[in-house]
Amino acid sequence: METLVYAYSTGVFPMAEHREDARVLWIEPGKRGIIPLQSFHVSHSLRRVIRKGIFRVTSDTAFRDVMLNCADRAETWINDQILDAYCRLFDLGLAHSVECWKEDKLAGGLYGVSLGGAFFGESMFSKETNASKVALCALVERLNAGGFVLLDTQFLTAHLASFGGIEISQKEYLKLLKPALNIKASF
Repeated sequence: METLVYAYSTGVFPMAEHREDARVLWIEPGKRGIIPLQSFHVSHSLRRVIRKGIFRVTSDTAFRDVMLNCADRAETWINDQILDAYCRLFDLGLAHSVECWKEDKLAGGLYGVSLGGAFFGESMFSKETNASKVALCALVERLNAGGFVLLDTQFLTAHLASFGGIEISQKEYLKLLKPALNIKASF
């Protein structure tokens, strides 16, 4: 666990080539995706979905199930070693999940790692339209309330950019990460 926590604290994260690959690769990309918490953007249509209360949102109630759903796709970087390691981080209070439920079925969610005032988003999934988006909105609300200052998305996608995500250099990222790790935040 110490290696995994150290990796995150230095801007590195693990991935596997695919689900059946027993190896874990350590990734330090030249460009990093982040979502600045102060400029998080929620579309009007998504705000309506949230107001309607279509999903019941919880946190840390189905961590392993969220990870398994995130890995349940044709191409995944989550192998058994990563699943086990993050479940151990969850048991230590260093990994968290946000779940969206519809009629008592897990409809979407996300998980990540928290260290100090930094949250490292790992993966998200959706079985129902907008479920992962609602989970992301709930995550950002929780991070803001808990005093977090950095939401790392690892890579920037068009989906994350629509929420205000940006891409910065690894050097810029490390400048944000160092002070974030020294903040006492609460998930």
